[in-house]
Amino acid sequence: MTKEKAQARREHLQQMRAAQQSKQRRAAVLMWGTGGLIIVVLVGVVGFYLVNQARETSLDAVTSVKYDAGQHVAASVKYKETPPVGGEHNNYWQQCAIYDKPIHSEHAVHSMEHGAVWITYRPDLPKAQIDKLKEVASSTGQQDYMLVSPFPNLPSPVVASSWGHQLKLQSPEDPKLGAFIKKYQNGADTPEPGAPCGGPDAITTTADQAPLPPAPTGQQQAPTETLAPSPSQSQQ
Repeated sequence: MTKEKAQARREHLQQMRAAQQSKQRRAAVLMWGTGGLIIVVLVGVVGFYLVNQARETSLDAVTSVKYDAGQHVAASVKYKETPPVGGEHNNYWQQCAIYDKPIHSEHAVHSMEHGAVWITYRPDLPKAQIDKLKEVASSTGQQDYMLVSPFPNLPSPVVASSWGHQLKLQSPEDPKLGAFIKKYQNGADTPEPGAPCGGPDAITTTADQAPLPPAPTGQQQAPTETLAPSPSQSQQ
């Protein structure tokens, strides 16, 4: 009877151990399976975020044109683009800053020749959006090369321009604006990167405060290529 009880006890212990091991295996499978699922989900979320971020900051819509630099004139210039992205310009550059009134394009173009990004907006843009533009311009880390001003008759509510490049935007909250500034401020196509956008020779007045002489009759336009998308502009 003792042997039978001992045998029964051993069998019972073996059954308990087997059940415990089976439970542990199920728990391990569940843990690793859940962990693997979480990893897959995280990878998917991160991948979606990166793809979406790349789409939102894509610069495929940037248009490009080539202009020769160093073409200084004393009078007004009739530009082909609105706002201009290069060509003839005044001998004095515009002080890089935020303006609440329009500035002369001839001075702004000179600033872009030195590496500035010029953000223009329609004068009737809501104040909240204008404030957002000013916030973006003040948070780039390179405020010394930022121009912001209203511009009548813009083709879109907001336009970002640098020497030879332009991006039309519907809202100042579009993440493409920040991407444009990052790529083109003192960018590879800047004729005089790092040249001053301030100092004693800079113009600080707005267009209404210091009118320019009118353009001479029959003024020749600076040679230009048709403003068109450039395949290289999608590279960030």
